[in-house]
Amino acid sequence: MALVQYSDSESDSEQEAPPRKINKQSKSNDDTGRKPASSLPPLPASFHDLYASSIRVSVRDDPSLHGGRKRAIPHVEGNWPTHIYLEWCPSKEELTILSGIITQAGNTLHGEQAKLNSFLYSDLGARLPLHISLSRPVVLRTEERQPFMEAFEAALGSSDISPFDVQVESLDWVSNFEKTRWFYVLRAKRPENDSLNRLLHISNRSLSLFGQPPLYEPVSNSSKLDGPQTALVGDYTGCFHISIAWSLAEPLSEEKERMASIDLGELSALKIRFDCVKAKIGNNVSSIPL
Repeated sequence: MALVQYSDSESDSEQEAPPRKINKQSKSNDDTGRKPASSLPPLPASFHDLYASSIRVSVRDDPSLHGGRKRAIPHVEGNWPTHIYLEWCPSKEELTILSGIITQAGNTLHGEQAKLNSFLYSDLGARLPLHISLSRPVVLRTEERQPFMEAFEAALGSSDISPFDVQVESLDWVSNFEKTRWFYVLRAKRPENDSLNRLLHISNRSLSLFGQPPLYEPVSNSSKLDGPQTALVGDYTGCFHISIAWSLAEPLSEEKERMASIDLGELSALKIRFDCVKAKIGNNVSSIPL
């Protein structure tokens, strides 16, 4: 007897089911030959927050698992890595422009350690969001998570900061605090109403209540903060940036100059809209609207 193959999704009961009737009025094309518009609504912005973290494949820091990168904050039970930022999801056209800039920049580097790694796509080719940081990578204890979010949301709610646009000013290189990675970045112009500096101040002030160091602003000479710190207000417009690629080795001076001189093209006229602030604590991402 000949064997009949069934797909993995078919069950014994489905094998006895009668064939479905085809609705003759449902066609892939209408009388004009045009395909009907999809009835599926677009994914909400919050959908991406559910998958903002990759799957942990090791409980130890193993740089070989992620391109030689070293964990900035060691994993400790009861500690929750925390980051405050503004998120940008570039369109397909914007990604094409950014990819061209990264390709040009990568061609100026030499050596395996100087390889330029893009932030635009995951290892599986999925688009990745970019961001402007409003905090360092810091750590909150389990019991601090809820009080911090309440304080941070209250501070944002009492401000009059509304959605705003950011434009790109130039290309540059920055390193992380440990100088274990270097980032190829888009420098941001000062937006209307100085919203970036104001959001930075709120983030620094909220985190200082829990003994966390500020981003960009000076701290005391002590390596460990003792109690709440008062965040200083200043102009840090020249510090705000969007990282688009990274390298394990610092580029040479002449390489930096060539990469900084690459033409921004259409990016120079682009206005990046920000209407919410993201707070990532562990694997949980909260989106606070402006």
